[in-house]
Amino acid sequence: MRNYIFAFSIILFSATSIKAQDVGLSFSFFFPKNGDFSTPISPFSIRGLGINFSDFLGVQTGFSLYRMTGMNVKGVEFESTKPLVGPNFTLLIPLELVIKLAGSSAELNLKGGGFFFYSFDQQLNYGNLDRAIRDYENLAVVNSDFNFDNSPGFGYQFGAEVVVFLSNGYGVSLEGNYYIGGSKLNLVGSYLGYDIAGNSRQENLNYPDAKVDFTGLEVAIGIIMSGGGGKPKQGKKRRRR
Repeated sequence: MRNYIFAFSIILFSATSIKAQDVGLSFSFFFPKNGDFSTPISPFSIRGLGINFSDFLGVQTGFSLYRMTGMNVKGVEFESTKPLVGPNFTLLIPLELVIKLAGSSAELNLKGGGFFFYSFDQQLNYGNLDRAIRDYENLAVVNSDFNFDNSPGFGYQFGAEVVVFLSNGYGVSLEGNYYIGGSKLNLVGSYLGYDIAGNSRQENLNYPDAKVDFTGLEVAIGIIMSGGGGKPKQGKKRRRR
């Protein structure tokens, strides 16, 4: 885990030393698939750090710290439309290729790439987990107990950002990104259940392919402030969220 954080820290440090013209303040929100609405921990979110290869192409990174309310789990035999893990604190770091389409008063940025995430203080949602097992096994009551691995996760993303410049040095940005990824969970445990007649059932469960399902939509809105005045020049820039 330390190696991953060190590598991405080098990327962020290098990007920060290169870009310092434009600064933006925004708020981003995450809507996970079969999970609960999650919010950012402001001001621990910076995006748009990177290098522009030309007026039309660049690479960006950054980071966001989220308070994830609940996420789902894939790779298990029982299905649930409710979150099975969370709440937790999640560090999200994207690395994306950006295609820039700029006009006189607006700019469209098309983005795609990969991302890294790591969840701190990860927890299982035993209420939803027991209900999912109960429905799958057709039992009346279930009480489960699991051990799990909290591993770093990876995935890919795509999205777009629209920036409209309202006046000299200021603009409004609206951005949406869709994430598809996961982190290894490796659920191992057991449950004790009772059917409607009161008969007990106890089983051991092992799901080595279980993963946290990091799939969902991120939406961000913010203000862009250009240090040079007017529409930002095509080139290096930094945005803060």
